[in-house]
Amino acid sequence: MAAVEDAVLDVRTEPPARRHQLIFESYGACGAGEGFVLVNDHDPKPLYYQFAAEHEGDFTWEYLEEGPETWRVRIGRP
Repeated sequence: MAAVEDAVLDVRTEPPARRHQLIFESYGACGAGEGFVLVNDHDPKPLYYQFAAEHEGDFTWEYLEEGPETWRVRIGRP
């Protein structure tokens, strides 16, 4: 059985004020063992710190691509 591909959330065209809301909605929709790939136009390191503060021990974070123009991070639930 093939693994299900992660959904891709590309926030590059979204207004900055709306990006975190979309990201946390996507995270909230994930069940255990699920995740999505965030595509962004800058390193989302501040977002990582927000996840660490609000969801400590309950998220995974894996860089798939690190710039300089595009960042891709897999965010999931363990």
